Parts: sequence; structure tokens; C-alpha cells
Amino acid sequence: MICKPVNAVRISATLLGVFLLLHASRVGAADTFSSGKTAYDQNNFPLAAQLFKESVTTTPAAGTFQNLGNAEWQNGRTAAAVIAWERALCLAPFDQNTQNNLKFLREQAQLEAPELAWYEIASTWLPAHYWAWFAFGSLWFAVGMLLLPGVFRWQKSALQQALVALGMGIFLLSLPANYGVITRGHIGFVLAGQTPLCLTPTASAEPVTTLSAGEPGKAVKATGKYLFIHTRRASGWIERAQFELICP
Repeated sequence: MICKPVNAVRISATLLGVFLLLHASRVGAADTFSSGKTAYDQNNFPLAAQLFKESVTTTPAAGTFQNLGNAEWQNGRTAAAVIAWERALCLAPFDQNTQNNLKFLREQAQLEAPELAWYEIASTWLPAHYWAWFAFGSLWFAVGMLLLPGVFRWQKSALQQALVALGMGIFLLSLPANYGVITRGHIGFVLAGQTPLCLTPTASAEPVTTLSAGEPGKAVKATGKYLFIHTRRASGWIERAQFELICP
């Protein structure tokens, strides 16, 4: 008879501990971000980049990624700046400052933007996680409108059928964008200049071409420590350590 209260106390204590840990991590991320801003304002860009990286590891946010990109650009790390700003756009696709930063960087470094299919372009119209909520919410809305009249013995009506059709329509329209979110996760960027793109996944492979820092590509398959990628100029194998995906 005394086990239930003890278990309830333990569960409550566990939940309280989880809440306190989450709160502490958020507070810590905010402090780290503030320290990064201070370091950036003092022109200590290497320290600022390090602190912003720590902050996004704990609490990914568009603003933090944008500041990380700013710091990496000041450090002369073109690829790291591109990756940070691209991740910022995944979370806030309409942020004009980030868009302008990427446009300016690519003009200066003579880099092209990633080549996107139509469904990938559609997936950029909203923050990436919104599409999953649209699909989930609209599907269950349609299912609910379909089943609730039977459960509560309501008389079926034209309005109820229209709501089912609306929910299913939104669900079906969101599917290409959700697929685009997934395939955009295979897009990545070359980390260093003069990186060889090779014919085979071997150390002695003949290079097809050399890639620039920040040049985009799409990972197709992996073998050992190599990735096969498509770029606008060519396709071939690259070492994993020389290529970083938007969604690592």
C-alpha cells in the first residue's frame, strides 16, 4: 500500500529534475550567446564563433546561426559562414539580413547557391519544421471530421464533408514540401578550397575537378569515409571530413 505514494514522489522528483535541467540549459545557452555577442563587439571573432557554436548546440536558433555566420565570415572561414547562414534560413527562411549576407558572400567568393528541385524550393516557403506540423495536423483534422459524426451519432452534412476534403487537401499539398525538407538535408558544402572531387572512393583516385570552399553539393551515397556527391560542375567522390551537410 505504501509503494504508490513513493512511486508518485519519485516520478514528481524526476519530472522536476528534468524541468530544472532544461531550464538550466536554456539559461546557460542565453549566457553563452550574450558572451558571444560581447566577444563579437570586441572584435574577438574566434572566441565569438566558439561561443555561438556552443549556444546553437544547446539551443538551435536562427539568430544564433546568423551571428555564428557573421563571426565565421570575419574569421575568413567562407564555408563555415555559408553553412551557418544556410542553417539560419532553414529556421527563418524570410530573414532578409541572412539572405543578403549569403548573396554578398557568394558574389565575393564567386560561389553558386545550391541547385534545388521544385519541391525543395516549395519547402523553403516556411520554416522546415512547420511542414511536418501542417501534415500531421491536417491529416488528424480530416480523420477527426470523418470519424466524429459516427462516434457522436451526428448527422452527416455537406460542411463535414467539406472539412474532411479541406484537411486531406492540405495534407496532400504538404507532402511534396515535406519531401523537399528531407532531400534538402542531403545538401552540404565543401569545407576547404582546392578540394579534389575524385572518380573513385580511394586515396589514389584520379580527380575529376577541384572544388572551392563553400561550394554546394548533394550527397547521394556513402562508402566508408567517402561520399558521392553531385555539384553543378561535376559528380564524384569526396572525403566525409571535407564536406558538411546542412543537417549533420
